[in-house]
Amino acid sequence: MLDSIDSHILRRLAQNSRISYTDLAKEVGLSGVAVKERIDRLVNHGIIEQFSIVISAEKLGKKISAYLELEVEPAHLNEIIEALKQNDRVAVLYEMTGPCILHIHILVESIEEMEQFMNESIYSLEGIVRAETQILMKRHKNQDGLNI
Repeated sequence: MLDSIDSHILRRLAQNSRISYTDLAKEVGLSGVAVKERIDRLVNHGIIEQFSIVISAEKLGKKISAYLELEVEPAHLNEIIEALKQNDRVAVLYEMTGPCILHIHILVESIEEMEQFMNESIYSLEGIVRAETQILMKRHKNQDGLNI
């Protein structure tokens, strides 16, 4: 489905989604219009889901990055998901296989704010069987998306 030019375009957009069509065209040996058409096709086929930026949570005061694994009672799963989706502190929410059904990434300013989040937004929810929390110490690699 993808040729080498599409793969190159995807790799470059993953590195820098602001790269111009002109610069991409020079790299792949096509016109800017042809590159735009390829990117439009990748978007229309759902291969590119969105263009986004990466914001430094730490520079905005969110010094604590924590990961939670929640085991929940199946009867309460949907209501727990809906409650967590509405919470601004929740950056990522995944439903997973295995005993920990929900995987959550939260960003908070302090341990005190994390404790408040746990008390008000996790422990208060009906249907939570177990909550396991891990705090990120240091990020060594951060890659969104797929290796093309």
